[in-house]
Formats: sequence, structure tokens, C-alpha cells
Amino acid sequence: MKITVTVDGTTYTDEVEPRTLLVHHLRETLGKTGTVVGCDTSNCGACTVLMDGRSVKSCNVLAVQADGHEVTTIEGLADGETLTPVQEAFRDCHALQCGFCTPGMIMQATDLLSSNPSPTEDEVRHGMEGNLCRCTGYHNIVKAVLQASGQSATSGGEQS
Repeated sequence: MKITVTVDGTTYTDEVEPRTLLVHHLRETLGKTGTVVGCDTSNCGACTVLMDGRSVKSCNVLAVQADGHEVTTIEGLADGETLTPVQEAFRDCHALQCGFCTPGMIMQATDLLSSNPSPTEDEVRHGMEGNLCRCTGYHNIVKAVLQASGQSATSGGEQS
């Protein structure tokens, strides 16, 4: 099938097999390798991208379903060398360890803050559900999302 999708501000028209997952189209056809293949079952959230500004797990979306839509990957989030507040907060708060889940976490946090610019800590924890990290205890991830919203975490100390 022929699809036209705008990815990170560039419009692409490609022939895809109807069964091709969006994550594979992004990585293999468009070279957007920052979108990670984690579980291929939509359980981990590592492949999260924004489609029309809302987070989706790209291993759970067919490329043909993205036809006519705008997709933002982790590569398209920053403005050149200028990081978004979410990206800066993840760096500043050490909200990563191995980094495998980080692109999906940042994309999910970006969507969360676009719909709820001043979330509580509980709202952050709930809003980040479905994005899994095997390395951290999530404390610094929550702290980063709160910092990106202009707030600070109200409980617990800094963890390394």
C-alpha cells in the first residue's frame, strides 16, 4: 500500500506491506533508530512516539494507520541542538541508566505534560504507566517530569 506520513516535519511517501508495524517503518525505511524496538507486544513503551501530538506505542500501530498523520520521534523532538524541557530534565535529574527506555519515556512525558502541564506526583506516576524501565526505581523519572513542568518532587530524596 502507498502511504504518506509526515515524520519529524518531513513528508514521506512510501510503499509498505499492510502488516508492517510503524516502529519497523520508522527504523528500517526512514532510519529513525531512536525509536526503540523493545517487546513488540506494546507492554514496555520503549517504542513510544507521538502521532498527531498524542503518544502511541509504535509496535502496536500499523504503518498504514499512520497514513495522513504526523509522527514525531525522539529525533524530531529537539530543535537542533536545543533540547526540550523534558529532555533537559531527564538529563539533569539522571532519569536514565542504560538509556534503552529513555526515548519512549521522554515521548510519554511530553504527551503527559501537553495534556496536564502541572501534574501532581501521583498524576505523573499514573501518566507514565505502561512505560517500563528495568534499571531505575522510577524516582528520578518522576522527578524529571515534575522538573520539566516547573515543579519539584515532594517526597523522597535524590537517588543515584
